[in-house]
Amino acid sequence: QVQLVESGGGLVQAGGSLRLSCAASGRTFDRSFMFSDYIMGWFRQAPGKEREVVARITRSGVTLYADSAKGRFTISRDNTKNTVYLQMNRLKPEDTAVYYCVAGLTINDFLSWGQGTQVTVSS
Repeated sequence: QVQLVESGGGLVQAGGSLRLSCAASGRTFDRSFMFSDYIMGWFRQAPGKEREVVARITRSGVTLYADSAKGRFTISRDNTKNTVYLQMNRLKPEDTAVYYCVAGLTINDFLSWGQGTQVTVSS
């Protein structure tokens, strides 16, 4: 299991930018943990709405985006730092949500979740 800690959320005006970071690590004494083995992603959940996928990045760096994120958000990973990022530009009030970092071994099955970071976009 992967431990994930998000950072970078906050309050921003519409049209602004934020960059979320997620640091990944294995369990204590887990010497087998290899960040590069995992597919990483970002989900979000807005008040009163279901959780939805925002972006995913494969082991080889292929990226997948929700339609709402295309052209505005960029997911990237730094395997030397065990970190995945979500650069969010041209933010809209409807992007307001708790954003969760996820890790998994398949593209549609993420078994590890961070605690979430709040993003609030004011109009």
